Amino acid sequence: MEFNIEDIIKVTGAEILHKTNTDGEFKVSTDTRKISKDLGNIIYLPLRGENFDGHNFIDKAIENGAKGYFTQEKYKINKNADFVLYVQNTLIAYLKLAKHIREKINPKVIAITGSSGKTTTKEMLSSVLETTFKTHKSKLNHNNEIGLCETMFSMPLDTEILVVEMGMRNLGEIQLLTSYSLPDAGIITNIGSAHVEKLGNQKNIAIAKCEIASNLKPDGIFIGQDSEILNETLNYQGKKVLPKLSDCSNIEIEIGKTAFDYGKTRYNLSVEGEHNIENALLVIETAKWAGVTTENIQKGLLNYKPIEKRWEITKIGDLTFINDSYNANPESMTAVLKTFLSVYKAPLCVLLGDMKELGKNEIAYHKKIGEFLSSYQGVTLLTVGELAKFISRACTLDSKHFDNKQECAKYVKNNLEPNTTILLKASRSMKFEEIIEMVKNL
Repeated sequence: MEFNIEDIIKVTGAEILHKTNTDGEFKVSTDTRKISKDLGNIIYLPLRGENFDGHNFIDKAIENGAKGYFTQEKYKINKNADFVLYVQNTLIAYLKLAKHIREKINPKVIAITGSSGKTTTKEMLSSVLETTFKTHKSKLNHNNEIGLCETMFSMPLDTEILVVEMGMRNLGEIQLLTSYSLPDAGIITNIGSAHVEKLGNQKNIAIAKCEIASNLKPDGIFIGQDSEILNETLNYQGKKVLPKLSDCSNIEIEIGKTAFDYGKTRYNLSVEGEHNIENALLVIETAKWAGVTTENIQKGLLNYKPIEKRWEITKIGDLTFINDSYNANPESMTAVLKTFLSVYKAPLCVLLGDMKELGKNEIAYHKKIGEFLSSYQGVTLLTVGELAKFISRACTLDSKHFDNKQECAKYVKNNLEPNTTILLKASRSMKFEEIIEMVKNL
């Protein structure tokens, strides 16, 4: 979307520090690499973070063709620019402009958060909504303030429903995101132990997640998995729907397939696992609220396919790898292991890595995974990472720990029996997809 200077000043409260020409409509860019004279009138908006400062690239932006720029430093004046706009905080200015876009296009906004499953739910919901509405969604893990702005700035003018994913590490972050996105519907996939390192306990995690309802419209809707901690924490006076797995019947789970009855309808997924049923229930209830027909809900759920690093299947020789290493916490790891070990046939191997941001009880969380695995027989356990070694130590299965991914890849290549299926699960920072590439290149 393009803005004129009058709109920009009205929305952001900017002060003009320098001006020679402000005529025309302008696009906003935070990336100097995406600025050129061929792309029309562009205003550069420099963002500042812990490890970067876009103000250092103002001169580059003007050199590349930006007509003007924002700054939160009054002395940052490049006279080669047509104009310079001062704001106290460029990120807040970005958010205010994004909110202006949201209000001008005026789609229904659905916000999703949770300790795990939020990206899967976002993708699954979008697959369903796209059967009926012009739908726009957050890309990948664009779930912070900058990601929210990028999502709303890229929203087509004919968007009918906007689906945004919201992540958090501290209290107040989701409330900030909702104050600029103004959701009509809020979804919490679950409340687990992710980010307990910073928030201290699960109750604080629940409080932070429930901020998604802080700016929900009174005539909106909240959808979440029924749980004691959610019921204790959620403060929303509007419509609430809290489905749970026990609401389903006739559940059938096979490799690449899940079927279940919910209400009077049979639903099918092209992925396996009870955790995916739980995600689907949230999608079904949200889609019904949005006005999607039962037939299109069924169609959209069946069409859903996992994105990269989520149940991504790769075959190398006679070995099959299932890469679910986009992220991990105790709840998601247990759910995925349960599905894998109950659906797939031997020979099986689980290759697990560190789960991050679990705070002072991180070792105990890893030990519990090892204890959980001990109830399964005939499975090979491999671990990599300083924390993952406690999974091996607590597990009674045949297990082996490696100090690095290279040694693990060699063992996988040379020691696993033919036709083994290998599940990889770890926090994103472990970069477990590299193990697959290493095996491929051995």
